[in-house]
Amino acid sequence: MSLLLAASLLLRAVAIPLLARVAWLDFTTQKISNRDVLLLLCLGLGALQLVSVLTGSWWDMGLSALGGLLLLVVLFPFWILRKVGAGDVKLMAAMPFLIGGDGLVVFTVFLLVFAVAIVVLVKNPFVLPAGAFRLYVQHMDRKGVVPFGVPISAAAICTIALEIYHAILVATSSGILEQLN
Repeated sequence: MSLLLAASLLLRAVAIPLLARVAWLDFTTQKISNRDVLLLLCLGLGALQLVSVLTGSWWDMGLSALGGLLLLVVLFPFWILRKVGAGDVKLMAAMPFLIGGDGLVVFTVFLLVFAVAIVVLVKNPFVLPAGAFRLYVQHMDRKGVVPFGVPISAAAICTIALEIYHAILVATSSGILEQLN
């Protein structure tokens, strides 16, 4: 594995605890700070820059920028209509930079699964085990607030973990193949 690819994966791995923080704060306070979104955007841009230098192609960076802009434009009216929060819109717009263009399909599948799960849990709190947790979720349901930062962060964490696993698997298998030859 090249040093640039390892550094790119390291930058994305550093984003995992920050994504967990974003999910927790959105779940407990229904707020996503601009600072956290900006940090995720910077980590993503750094990782994309390293991949672009490594491959000699700016395709991934361009695809990520296009995806981020498209998400911002598409989700902005939902914020105006108060269907999603501004933090959710900004977090979603930053995700293509953090995930990279090649991981957007995987991210989308994970996001769909986690979004459906969180909506089901919020709308059906009786399936949850703890009484206090059930009351808290019912409170969120009465307010009409769904913490979409949770599924966004969970999908990003799973996508990054899958990318790291794949890179390690490829590096390991290519090292084994080289030793056999």
